Amino acid sequence: MRTRLVTVLLALITAFLVIPGAVATADEQGGESLHGQIGQPDDRDQGVEGILITVFQGEDEIDAVETDSDGIWEVELPEPGDYRVVLDQESVPSEFAVRETSLVVDGVAEVEVDPNEQRRVLIVLESPGASAGQDESSPSPDDEATEDDEASEEDVVAVEGVSGGFGERFVQLAAAGVLFGLVIAISAIGLSLIFGTTQVINFSHGDMVTFGAMMALLFSTGAAGLGNSLLAIFAGLGVAILLGAFMEGKLNRTTLIVIQWSAVFGGIALATLFGVLGDDLGWRVPLWVAAGIAVIMGGVLGGTMERYLWRPLRKRNVALIQMFIVSIGLALILRHVILVLFGANRTRYSGYQVQEMVHFGPISMPPRDLVIMAVAVAVLVLVACLLQFTRIGKAMRAVSDNRDLAESSGIDVDRVTLYVWFLGGGLASLGGVLFGLNQVVDYEMGFRLLLLMFAAVILGGLGTAYGAMVGGLAVGLVAMLSTLWFPTQLMQAWALALMILMLLIRPQGLLGRRERVG
Repeated sequence: MRTRLVTVLLALITAFLVIPGAVATADEQGGESLHGQIGQPDDRDQGVEGILITVFQGEDEIDAVETDSDGIWEVELPEPGDYRVVLDQESVPSEFAVRETSLVVDGVAEVEVDPNEQRRVLIVLESPGASAGQDESSPSPDDEATEDDEASEEDVVAVEGVSGGFGERFVQLAAAGVLFGLVIAISAIGLSLIFGTTQVINFSHGDMVTFGAMMALLFSTGAAGLGNSLLAIFAGLGVAILLGAFMEGKLNRTTLIVIQWSAVFGGIALATLFGVLGDDLGWRVPLWVAAGIAVIMGGVLGGTMERYLWRPLRKRNVALIQMFIVSIGLALILRHVILVLFGANRTRYSGYQVQEMVHFGPISMPPRDLVIMAVAVAVLVLVACLLQFTRIGKAMRAVSDNRDLAESSGIDVDRVTLYVWFLGGGLASLGGVLFGLNQVVDYEMGFRLLLLMFAAVILGGLGTAYGAMVGGLAVGLVAMLSTLWFPTQLMQAWALALMILMLLIRPQGLLGRRERVG
């Protein structure tokens, strides 16, 4: 019965995911335009000012603009059609040169603009004389897919360094699949453990991934008022939750509640103060420190959900289907709060965009991807050791296997469930940072990854962390290798087909246990 229920819910999830987002449509503006940002070679977030851009339609000049202090330029167009973008190379500072790409040749780009399209044109600067080593550099996903933004809009995962014959492309895509699978596995472990311990299909898990990526971006680029306020609020929530976890039964209930709410309101008051001070307390940290802060905040977010939402619902014996609907609403709330706070723009972590490729035979990867793989493998090993050898890890596995039996054995299932949400939230945030480092950061990035996380969990086995690891790798490999024969827009479809096939052949998944029904 449980397997049938999960299958039905997954069908609902799939239907929900394929419905076009209304927010994206609302964000589109009428009229056509060409725009872009020209940044410095070592840090594309640092714009180059004063470069002249002229746009022609046929022989008619539409407009000529110069890049501003952030390197941004934009030209409004009279109608859809074919346009020619010409960069005045004499206006480029002498310490830079224009990189030749498939789109930009001799400073000229030919582009086609559709109705109501705001077309982005990528123009990349490099150091003089660097063109000889152009094939050795990693231009990040932007340079791979910037002949237009359609790839991003169709949720295609950009892959770098793929070229050559079938054999070479197979090896290169297999490496990219392992990288993608590791990111999925990191993100999906929490989703699987949460289902195992609570039977809740957490539809908001994808937005927890986005939350982590956004927090790392915020603190690595400058926190100021918003960052300080969020830190204060999450600090208050974290203190309240930890007090409840460790002091319950040791303090009078009324006293404990007063202390907890004092911590929460103290965090809110401090956040208000930071908001008033604004940029006067601005600061920034390296990305790896920002990632650590994001993981902690993600854990607090997960713990807050469990303590103040899911646990009260369980105490009231709310049905699983109702909790599933609640998780959908929570996902929408998180997504739109992130949209309001950070906007709909796509961005990337500063300093990790243009890197020299590292070669291992036919495989070429930028250093950032190697770091992502190393961090993901290390974290997966640590999580496996936690679950296999520590007392709390064994308790998590016990509650995931049989909650009632674990409770009758003396395990504090509420506390263990809280730890699972902490772990799941932290891992989701880390997955968001790694995914954003490899691709782009925007308010829907976790939502796009959610279906693949569900596929990984189903493939590996519901409720098992090890299954999520194996399933994530399998889904990543299938998604990437499918692009050898099929369009990249179908990579998620093949991952979904693999999940459906597993449900038909082995409903419990690769590492799941067969359950008696009836």
